[in-house]
Amino acid sequence: METRRTFCRVCHAACPLDADVDVRLDTVLAVRGVADDPVFGGYTCSKGRELPAQLRHPDRLRHPLLRTTTGFEPIDGPSLFDELASRLGPIIDERGPRAVATYTGTGAFQSSTALAVTKAWHRAIGSPSFYTSVTIDQPAKVTAPHRLGAWEAGYHGFADADVVLAIGYNPMVSSYGPPGGVPGTNPFTTLRAARKAGLTLIVVDPRRTELAVQADLFLQIRPGEDASLLAGIIHAVLAEGLHDQAFCAEWVGDLGALRAAVAPFTTAHVAQRCGIRAEEVRRAAQLFGRGSRGTATTGTGPNMAPHSSLTEHLALVLNTICGRVNRAGDRIDAGCFLAPPARRRAQAVPPTDPRTGPPSRIRGLRGYHDELPTAALAEEILMPGPEQVRALIVSGGNPVVAWPDQELTVRALRDLELLVVLDHRMTATARLAHAVVPPRLSLERADVPHVMDRWFPAPYTNYTPAVVAADGDVYAEWEVFWELARRLDAPMQLGGGAVPFDVRPTDDELLDLIYAGSRMPLAEMRRERGVIHPDRALVAEPAEDTSARFTVAPLDVIAELAALRDGADEVRPFRLVSRRLKSVLNSAGTDAARNRAYLHPDDMADLGVAVDDLVTITSARSSIVAPATAAPDVRRGVVSIAHGWDAAPTNRLVSTSEGSDPVTGMPVQSAIPVSITKSCPSTEQGASWSSV
Repeated sequence: METRRTFCRVCHAACPLDADVDVRLDTVLAVRGVADDPVFGGYTCSKGRELPAQLRHPDRLRHPLLRTTTGFEPIDGPSLFDELASRLGPIIDERGPRAVATYTGTGAFQSSTALAVTKAWHRAIGSPSFYTSVTIDQPAKVTAPHRLGAWEAGYHGFADADVVLAIGYNPMVSSYGPPGGVPGTNPFTTLRAARKAGLTLIVVDPRRTELAVQADLFLQIRPGEDASLLAGIIHAVLAEGLHDQAFCAEWVGDLGALRAAVAPFTTAHVAQRCGIRAEEVRRAAQLFGRGSRGTATTGTGPNMAPHSSLTEHLALVLNTICGRVNRAGDRIDAGCFLAPPARRRAQAVPPTDPRTGPPSRIRGLRGYHDELPTAALAEEILMPGPEQVRALIVSGGNPVVAWPDQELTVRALRDLELLVVLDHRMTATARLAHAVVPPRLSLERADVPHVMDRWFPAPYTNYTPAVVAADGDVYAEWEVFWELARRLDAPMQLGGGAVPFDVRPTDDELLDLIYAGSRMPLAEMRRERGVIHPDRALVAEPAEDTSARFTVAPLDVIAELAALRDGADEVRPFRLVSRRLKSVLNSAGTDAARNRAYLHPDDMADLGVAVDDLVTITSARSSIVAPATAAPDVRRGVVSIAHGWDAAPTNRLVSTSEGSDPVTGMPVQSAIPVSITKSCPSTEQGASWSSV
């Protein structure tokens, strides 16, 4: 047996921890943390430790499959790519490039080559129909800094924070912590050390999570009221003069408009809406406002709930008016070594319209940055017209259980002329596909931590070669698009130049092309594996022109705050919220168990439900069935259930056309109004997507 060094690539690449891998005869036996890693300190999550089982799982796909009249049949890769190109070519020629779309899910985000090559492929064939899970997960994190404005040097990081307001995320389970929040890198040890050094932790969540139990102040609010709470905290901060008045005078252009907009959100009103005490709202404002460093950060919970763009905007507003920005001479936590060298000056960047991407044909929506909103993709497939999407390549995603409105999604996928799925298992989506291509898994390819590079709590670098050889006729995501581009005669360009077509490049050659302009050359990063660099970037003085100002209260925010203040929720007794599980990554890891509905014991008693009894959960859209589980950590009136399961898929409860966010177009997918009843055994058939 030998031990090989790598980093783990699980959980949206959010935890690229240094790991030792025990290998015998090219078979991975175990994954262990590296005790002396300067960031992770030996920490591993349960999902990372299960990588050996993923590699050798008996249900893992090891050969491409093509649907025939009798079902799926094995086919060699070159023959399949010939077949796919022969179908894609006529669609592009007859309907235009926009008729060919791709969707990149969490699985492909774990590869640092997948997204860049997919974008290059779209540019090569001329199609704007590029979609990712970002637009059904946390799109407001992309759009909110545009309409508010940004700070070129960024907001405070976690490393030297004295107060953190954590809204709707749980790094102790997800291994994900948003920038500035409690990091997912060794979260237990990191948080314990920070608390010992004096950190004040405020947590907002409908359930008392593993993070919430460590909080100095825990606000167990009613789901979907995050925007109301933040408006109330901002109101209290301004009323008590806890904001950074000098910073606001210099950099905020419309503080008076903000003050007027949040005036109705008194602590008494907010407490009534959120189901907490007015003193708790006031205390949160005081603890946060009196801190000197640290930020308010949000997770997928509030970003998938009602008023998600408003919530994200208000979190950034709170950070802004409290002056929680990096000043000249401060050091930036993350190294951002994979990004091009960038200016980090202590000055504002003016607001811009976030909706400048390609136009959608649906509901007047527009893309942001270079991608279209996934919430509209099912309708783009079903709506007739010259640019109707007719072919879709799904890379590392599972739309059947992830996209909003499952019934509409399944109907759309079945309507496609060509559906190709890149996945290592027969997911609910793969079972609908015309072709399935199994990818190389994380330990079978070279990689760099492309997502966490800009989020690390220190200037940390890492790199891994492939640990073991690929098992079977399997292809990295970039290889699939490379094969198709060659056959379609569509040359691809990356940052470092043209992608060669004469000979298949290696993973490392692709990495060099993608990150050709990175702040640190990849050759150096390959040598400096798992280290913290001493040269933390310093924030520079502002430029001579400092006329840019934050717009904390744009007109659409003022209007939404007014609607929020006076609006009434749909009258249903429960709110359904999404739940993170230690052993599950979105729809992966759900095969061996049923999705469970976590309810407060008193609610179960009122419903006449015992543990493991089936309950029917009904929204305005549809119903699902799940076994009940007692959960004293869940607020009364809340049902907590995981998103993305074949059984009891919560996306069935959601409509793409109802309650969508006015900025991003994303429908409400958490804090869903539902009713709950005890089920008869005959209703259990409603638990599976296949009954749609």
